Amino acid sequence: MEKRKSSFSLLGMLITLGIVYGDIGTSPLYVMNSIINDAGTMADAKPEYILGSVSLIFWTLMLITTIKYVLIAMKADNNEEGGIFALYALVRTKGRWLIIPALIGGSALLADGTLTPAVTVTSAIEGIKGQQFGNIVFSSKQSSVLIIVTVILLTIFIIQKSGTDRIGRSFGPIMFIWFSFIGIAGFLNLTNDLSVLKALSPVYAIEVLFSPVNKVGIFILGSVFLATTGAEALYADMGQVGKHNVYATWPYVYAMLMLNYFGQAAWVINNYQNKTYNGISGINPFYEMLPGDFKVFAIVIATMAAIIASQALITGSFTLVQEAIGLKILPRLKVKFPGKFESQLYIGTINWMLCAITIGIVWGFGSSEHMESAYGLAITLTMLMTTVLLHQFLIMKKHRHFANIFMVFFIALEGLFLLSSLIKFVHGGYVTVIITCAILAIMIIWYFGNKRRDAYLAESENVSLLDYLPQLEKLSKDSSIPTYATNLVYMIKLSEDYTIKRSVIYSILDQTPKRARVYWFITVNQTNAPYECNYTVDMMHTRNVVNVHLNLGFKKSQHVNIYIRQIINALIRKHIIDDQTPNYSMVPNRHVGSFKFIIQNQQFQDLGAQEQMNSLDRLLIGGRLLLQNITISPSLWFGLEFSDVVEEKVPLFLGSQTDEYLTEKELKNDVKS
Repeated sequence: MEKRKSSFSLLGMLITLGIVYGDIGTSPLYVMNSIINDAGTMADAKPEYILGSVSLIFWTLMLITTIKYVLIAMKADNNEEGGIFALYALVRTKGRWLIIPALIGGSALLADGTLTPAVTVTSAIEGIKGQQFGNIVFSSKQSSVLIIVTVILLTIFIIQKSGTDRIGRSFGPIMFIWFSFIGIAGFLNLTNDLSVLKALSPVYAIEVLFSPVNKVGIFILGSVFLATTGAEALYADMGQVGKHNVYATWPYVYAMLMLNYFGQAAWVINNYQNKTYNGISGINPFYEMLPGDFKVFAIVIATMAAIIASQALITGSFTLVQEAIGLKILPRLKVKFPGKFESQLYIGTINWMLCAITIGIVWGFGSSEHMESAYGLAITLTMLMTTVLLHQFLIMKKHRHFANIFMVFFIALEGLFLLSSLIKFVHGGYVTVIITCAILAIMIIWYFGNKRRDAYLAESENVSLLDYLPQLEKLSKDSSIPTYATNLVYMIKLSEDYTIKRSVIYSILDQTPKRARVYWFITVNQTNAPYECNYTVDMMHTRNVVNVHLNLGFKKSQHVNIYIRQIINALIRKHIIDDQTPNYSMVPNRHVGSFKFIIQNQQFQDLGAQEQMNSLDRLLIGGRLLLQNITISPSLWFGLEFSDVVEEKVPLFLGSQTDEYLTEKELKNDVKS
């Protein structure tokens, strides 16, 4: 498995167009439509209102997408990786409290993303209503649109399992055609009314917020914000394409987007008094401004762009979840790599959850107009949380004064967008808020449940491995006990001071003694560097007790069976441990003996364990154990499904438990000494 090359080149720029800009690039399909709906009907979309709206779009893309994300956030790369979790991994040493904005931002980003495929594909397909292609006339019924959208979305989710690297190669050229098309279409309409270019002045943006022609006041920002919802994804996808390819392509993308928005604005200004549109709501100027002969092509290319945007969102969700798992923010889930690149992920659980939620949203809301009313609420939370983390990054880079100015400005700006988006809560935004809260609850339980469990264990359930080395060496040489395995491997955390869970030593010595030639204690450490992969070995002055620390980046595979065989072969070659060549084997020149892996699953024991905890800890630790039991087993997570694995259920606390109220009532027939 290799990391996708991200060097700067024309090919890299083309790939960037296909990977990075799907979400933000399809926003012209629905942003102006949403703004007109805020006005009421076409007749209410007066020139002053439209000029102010397009000015707000221009400056929103300038301030949030260009300045915050392209110019500032992309400097905060974690070994060329971006996104809120990569940023958190970069700054988390600056304060434990930084996990809070990371959890809120990550959960909101995942939740709001469920609307992206629904709203983009539906907006594209709605252009087909009532259109005639040759002898075929499409129905004007919305139900026909929903059926087509459902088939497209199902197809997108079904193909994820097989990998999308091959079809992904065509994404760049398609998106280049898309951006060129919308730019040219916008320019042709803009030439009919160049006065629209006055909207480049921020004065129009400020005036429309307080103008009487703007019936919704500040809440218009909720619709304007839709133009920049892909900015967070732009930052997150930076690692796949390289920041210099983003720097090179964003000016072109920004120019094409604004040409289209200006073109739509010019068309609306020239047609808001057109009797054809009197009293009609739900008019989409993106399609209406095109000549009839171009609508078929527009619908086809818009649908393809919407599919690419959906694909980028799904892949981004997989990446986000994988990062969260690596940082121990989410429970373990089965991660597959269907392509030859590490960026080509597939997480079945997430794929089908997204599929069910997205299709549910399509049918639940029924039209892109209703979806737009709910879209963008949660993503404002993500942007606010990214601002908080970027503030810490700038301080870390010794830019304290600039960091404070940055924080105040963008908290105020994005706080304004959040406030304006709150009206969406009652219009369907509550759906994404509910999903956000559900994801956030899982993250909190898993992350803090781990922390509280480890705190309890550190207090009473850890022992020093060094104290038991003599017994382990003696057991290894005791020929009176049958050999349990040549290599006995415990997937367990062994601290730098050699403290280990009491249950591990109990498993080896106090149950049926497990004799092995070599005892392995494997600690897997997640590191801040996304693709780090190295290890350290500590023999503890023995030849048969090995302490291995695997240091894996939060984007690396956890397939321990691959790593452990490489490590043992290296140690045998260096004569650090004894040769294990088996007497019988079909593999030539094999020097490694058999393996048995021991994985311990902790459970609450029946008596007393929960009484030792306060209510919050009981909820967190109990919830964490529940999630552990219903998600992927450790053996599958560590890639041991074809290895000899023993999963031992052990109590959360081992000590001998007593009940102070138990008393002896009677003792009969005691044998006197």
